[in-house]
Amino acid sequence: MRKSSVIRLAAAVLLIGGAWIAYTQQQQAPPQLKLNQIKSDLYEIENDGGNVSVYLTDAGVILVDDKFDRDHDQIMTQLKSITDKPIKYIISTHHHGDHTGGNDKMLPMGVQIMATEQARENMVDGKMPGLPQVTFQSRARVYLGGKNVETYHFGRAHTNGDAVVYFPALRVLATGDMFTQGNDFPPLIDYSGGGSGKEWVKTIDEVLKLDFDVVIPGHGAVGTKKDLVAFRETMVNLRNRVHQMDVEKKSRDEISKMLQTDFHWAQLQLARGLDGVIGEMQ
Repeated sequence: MRKSSVIRLAAAVLLIGGAWIAYTQQQQAPPQLKLNQIKSDLYEIENDGGNVSVYLTDAGVILVDDKFDRDHDQIMTQLKSITDKPIKYIISTHHHGDHTGGNDKMLPMGVQIMATEQARENMVDGKMPGLPQVTFQSRARVYLGGKNVETYHFGRAHTNGDAVVYFPALRVLATGDMFTQGNDFPPLIDYSGGGSGKEWVKTIDEVLKLDFDVVIPGHGAVGTKKDLVAFRETMVNLRNRVHQMDVEKKSRDEISKMLQTDFHWAQLQLARGLDGVIGEMQ
């Protein structure tokens, strides 16, 4: 990588870290969280940040992600309404603060936090709180109360450290932001966090080899494997459209307008991914 590229990447990582610090210094009252039952022992908590998966066992609770710092008290209240068991493990699907922001308040409770090695490195680079104590490269399992959860890192997508979490007994998958559901939550390619629009489809192809029916996305409504397949096709179309416009020498503004109109990209997606996707798809 050229020196100038390294400098730009470092600056982007520091910018994300600065945004995280600014967020923590400007706390607001969080929106009301909603608890949804997916299976008899599996729940999802939505609203305000990334979706949280809650797996109940006789020996304790396994969470997938924990939203923002400001959501911690509401999450604990929701958990107390369905179990008296403590949280034992949290699996962070990636490093972004709307999925890991509660980590710092979970650690003093004796919770073990897991993530990919790349996700932890991104948190370190961004000077983010609540670093995971346990990391993995490609696959890990958690055994608790006679149940088990599997987590996989198949490659780059939303970031370079995306993990999916698989509940094999339930045929349910939690994807983090590798899959988001609905036009209100278009895909975000975080190039500063190592993401890749080009490799995203290949990563989803590996995910689709798992045996599941229900999908808990990083944002949006709970869906099905069919919804994830449709999302994959969206990423194929996005990749192909940007590449074709690159070949046709379309301007940055023209590509930006296409992404907003056809793929519902908002300012966050454009700020994090526009220049990166134009460069990657050439």
